Amino acid sequence: MTTRSPGPATAAVTVTWAGANARRLARQHLHPDAAATASPFAASPFAAPDDAVAAMLGAHAQVLSAAELSVGLRGDGLTRTDVRTALWTDRTLVKTFGPRGTVHLLPAADLPLWTGALSAVPTGPNPFPENARMTPDQVEEVVAAVGDALTGAELTIDELSDEVVARTGPWAGDLVMPGFQAMWPRRRQVLHLAGHRSALAYAPNRGRKATYTNPGCTPLPGAGALPALIGRYLYAYGPATPAHFARWLAAPKRWAAEQFAAQAASGAIEEVAFGEDRPAWVVAGDTDVPDAPVRGVRLLPCFDAFAIASAPRERLFPGAAWERALGGGQAGNFPVLLVDGVVAGVWHQRRSGRRIAVTVEPLKPLSGARLRDLEGKGERVAAIMEGTAELTVGPVTVGPHA
Repeated sequence: MTTRSPGPATAAVTVTWAGANARRLARQHLHPDAAATASPFAASPFAAPDDAVAAMLGAHAQVLSAAELSVGLRGDGLTRTDVRTALWTDRTLVKTFGPRGTVHLLPAADLPLWTGALSAVPTGPNPFPENARMTPDQVEEVVAAVGDALTGAELTIDELSDEVVARTGPWAGDLVMPGFQAMWPRRRQVLHLAGHRSALAYAPNRGRKATYTNPGCTPLPGAGALPALIGRYLYAYGPATPAHFARWLAAPKRWAAEQFAAQAASGAIEEVAFGEDRPAWVVAGDTDVPDAPVRGVRLLPCFDAFAIASAPRERLFPGAAWERALGGGQAGNFPVLLVDGVVAGVWHQRRSGRRIAVTVEPLKPLSGARLRDLEGKGERVAAIMEGTAELTVGPVTVGPHA
């Protein structure tokens, strides 16, 4: 429950970590004993893939099947076909570069906000070797060329590269970027920036080759988009600190602190005492948490938004989970088992036709009731992925190499 600290009327509200965790799960339809909370930023609560994606603030889609499962787990009866239809037929979802410059599914209706906010985030130091870098003018030239080449077209990466070089010059195609067992052209280093500027998004694959197109939206001004994104982030994952927000967005910590200070000064967000009296922030007035504690089990895929964005990570990944499921700090690399709302193991799946073998490796033995609960969760994973589950609970694992 939310409590108020004793003292003057102006004393900070205190939100426990357990309460915050329960609220985050409830707002993403992942709390088994709390009613799903309709996001004020979605048309309806989890009725469609874009509503689920809005609630989790983007679905990491570097592995598209993991994104399909993330979305399906938050929806009522959604399957991977529903997600694909929303993405490639109805176009209510967009696959593009989102937070941290990584590939995400985002609601098409929110793309002006996302691109306006992401294009206003400082980029930080240039990580590339001197001979591979581009001047600010060259960056702008390449981004404009990408947007022009993709307008009304769907191009593979090689076709796009040829078009960009034709519009800029041979320097954009110099093979100076280390890639996967090859060297990539110079212009490839701003691919994610073109996505953030709304000059590029993914189109349906052409065979096994990814294609790109211009999504045709105009980014909102950063001055309005950034406060809106902070509000949505705090609604989904608050209480949170500027450092939490900076890590989620891959942004400079000082810049994030300045953004939070500006929002606090405007009255849009308020400070609360979080966990062990650590100061953190929520949307102003948004301090309620579910009464019901989190119970039961959940299976989340790799790079699930909840596991990546929830903070502090040491509370979500307690004890042996830090090494086994987090790899010492990098969230998302492992599909995770949640027990009572915290990570308590890992799992993996292997598909053969319609049969989906789901193997769960808990960190501690599970009770009979939880094993029965887990069987149902395995069946739901298979239903979302349009297959039949075959669940195995493997040996208890307690180390990173078990």
